[in-house]
Amino acid sequence: MRGGLRGWLAPGPVNPPPPDPADDLAEQTLIRTELFIVLWITLGLSALRSGLSLLQSLLRPERLPDQHVAINAPAAANPFIDLGLQLAYVLQLLGWGALGGYLIVRGGMALRDIGLDGRRPGHDSALAAALAALIGIPGLGLYLAARAAGANLTVLPSTLNDTWWRLPVLILAAAGNAWAEEVLLTGYLLTRLRQLGYSENAGVLGSAALRGCYHLYQGFGGFVGNLVMGLVFGRVWQRTGRLWALVGAHLLLDVAAFVGYALLAGKLSWLP
Repeated sequence: MRGGLRGWLAPGPVNPPPPDPADDLAEQTLIRTELFIVLWITLGLSALRSGLSLLQSLLRPERLPDQHVAINAPAAANPFIDLGLQLAYVLQLLGWGALGGYLIVRGGMALRDIGLDGRRPGHDSALAAALAALIGIPGLGLYLAARAAGANLTVLPSTLNDTWWRLPVLILAAAGNAWAEEVLLTGYLLTRLRQLGYSENAGVLGSAALRGCYHLYQGFGGFVGNLVMGLVFGRVWQRTGRLWALVGAHLLLDVAAFVGYALLAGKLSWLP
């Protein structure tokens, strides 16, 4: 069993097979420039804002657990304008993921090469459910432990008003997050890092570190939890090549957090 676990944690063999590495300096420069621009306008900028948000929280006189941060919060007093702004944010997330997919195809690959195809729906669904359970249950424990230790803010998954569109919007937000993060951080970023000649371990570590950084607004527990999630998701993709499974797992995790909190807040004593 120990040998089997070691074999699974090892970086190879990888699936899908690595693309041909960039073979000249000009092509490598173009890939690096593309990576910089994509991360600049998407999750890299989010990481910068998240780090600054944590710094601001640390400078406040209140302890981190006494401060609250909402993931899905009202954006306008008028409910119809609020709905429009919530949907606009979902469209932004979908666009980020679409950009990563488009650049993969524009670079000469197909979406099936990164696991975005319908060849194995049953396998992908089962793997998604297993990953959601593997990450979700320990993740909740880590959040509660970090908050009790004073290392995390109190995270409110939703503070949206109780309107007819609240639950559908929360589900759409979960889908947008899952699509954007997994396509960009896993399918796109790990593929480009392979083309630049980075090792599988270095690629997973870089992707996971970025995932943790743009969750720093939640506190140090949010960083560690998402770092671990990134390490697991990245290695699973390297070994299976099934990106839909990761999108599905992320969707299940966020739906459980967003919708579960919206329905249970005030009914369970341990929920803020």
